Amino acid sequence: MPMELRKRKEAPAPPPAPTRKKAASKPTASTASKVKEAVKEKVAGVTNGSSSQPAVGDVITLDGFGGEIETNDGKKTTLKALVDESKGGVVLFTYPKASTPGCTKQACLFRDAHTALTTPTGLSIYGLSTDSPKANTTFQTKQNLPYPLLCDPAATLIGAIGLKKTPKGTTRGVFVVDKSGKVLAAQAGGPEATVDVVRGLVEGLGEAANGEEEEEKKEEGKEDAPVKETNGEAVEEKKEEKKEEEGVNGEGEKKEE
Repeated sequence: MPMELRKRKEAPAPPPAPTRKKAASKPTASTASKVKEAVKEKVAGVTNGSSSQPAVGDVITLDGFGGEIETNDGKKTTLKALVDESKGGVVLFTYPKASTPGCTKQACLFRDAHTALTTPTGLSIYGLSTDSPKANTTFQTKQNLPYPLLCDPAATLIGAIGLKKTPKGTTRGVFVVDKSGKVLAAQAGGPEATVDVVRGLVEGLGEAANGEEEEEKKEEGKEDAPVKETNGEAVEEKKEEKKEEEGVNGEGEKKEE
């Protein structure tokens, strides 16, 4: 019988080689640094309630600035309302926590200098923290503070003036704004430094006021000058009248002779 030839089974075709994906390039150190800085700026913007922190010389829009806060006696208020109520502007000094050593020292320094800082300028002083009204009232009563303490538990105003820590906490510092919304001082510092900032500001405002008074006196002097001339003319007229009288009398005497 003829032999049957068996067909060889064809080997299955090998699967296609998987395509290799190109590995994503790792960000360079400079790129990573830029990303971190961008994130920090974004966080800072959210924290401060604006894209930029007010600086000395800036004029801020007081309406809505910093949101609503509360005095230690429970009165709801805003920075705009405080500025409107003041004679010359508002001083806000921030402190991390009521009744702690550093904050007590700072509050007492502002207490002792209160008259010297407010009388010549019309500035109103306020302490500002995230403490509750109860904690701040206890603090105010115990230290016999002559000014109100502001409660900002959400740190909306503290953040708006650039003195909120990230993610939580308050930086000790001072912020001063005048009646027009112009920022006169805005900086962090220790208990003594915050008081010194306001003291220096008050001295500068006093010198400016004295300069204005001197200018006013000079102007008044100029206005008085024509009056002096008029008085001089009156004196000259009297002299002439006297001469004329003497002349007449002289002629009369001659005629009698």
